[in-house]
Amino acid sequence: MRVQFVLSEIRVGLRRNLTMTFAVIISVALSLALAGSAVLANKQVSSMKGYWYDKVQVSIFLCNKNDAKSDPNCTKGAVTDDQKKQILADLNKLAVVQTVYYESAELAYKHYKEQFKDSPLVDSLTPDQMQESYRVKLKDPTKFEVVASAFNGRAGVQEVQDQRKLLNNLFNLLNGMTYVAWAVVVFMLAIALLLIVNTVRISAFSRRRETGIMRLVGASSFYIQMPFIMEAAFAGIVGAGLASVMLLIGRYFLIDHGLALSQKITLIDFLGWSDVIQVLPLVFLAGVLIPAFAAFIALRKYLKV
Repeated sequence: MRVQFVLSEIRVGLRRNLTMTFAVIISVALSLALAGSAVLANKQVSSMKGYWYDKVQVSIFLCNKNDAKSDPNCTKGAVTDDQKKQILADLNKLAVVQTVYYESAELAYKHYKEQFKDSPLVDSLTPDQMQESYRVKLKDPTKFEVVASAFNGRAGVQEVQDQRKLLNNLFNLLNGMTYVAWAVVVFMLAIALLLIVNTVRISAFSRRRETGIMRLVGASSFYIQMPFIMEAAFAGIVGAGLASVMLLIGRYFLIDHGLALSQKITLIDFLGWSDVIQVLPLVFLAGVLIPAFAAFIALRKYLKV
């Protein structure tokens, strides 16, 4: 195969279909940028899950005098000192328990004031209205049911709460947003594939005389198809390059500068530059293979010589 001839055919094809090629590049770039963003978002959610699930606790809230009047779980009255000692002793016997922290009503009131200092309800509450609790750190956060079954319904216990359920609502929202992003990626890729197919069809039609002559002189199908496939792959590489630039710029302005989310939201350990760079080879690989494969399939139908 003469490389010079193939390269000249690629230049001719790109020049004849410049507008369509530009549209393919833009659609591929947007599709791959969204795909890369979806991959990074999925990694971010997984990283957050590993970080926060390791820190979540099980809270055992104890009955106080107010609960004894209004809560059906506290009909036996406020928790007694003996009941608190027994609950603590039983917690320490459980194999799934790593650490137990006691939070008094006064300490709970202090934490509430710090967390909701701007709320108008702060001044209406008093320490005796707050609940005492045991904050239980588990060796395995998924073993919540072991604690719940042991203490739910016990005298002096108002509620056993799994903080993991509160986080699940957040992570379900983030996962839902990731799924929406993937749906948009599929839609954009479909548009890009249609553009590639149309571009190849137009290019093959405009050069049907040249390809017919090549067939008459004995050129193989692969030799004839290669310029068209390379044109699509070239557009894909350029689109992948633009997508990579968008991902890097997005990471720079969203996390480090511009919005500076890493400084404003310190509770989240955002993905670093290495995570973004690891995605770029996949972006380039997809940018080459998807357009090239689409062109190859299209040529089998439209390149009739």
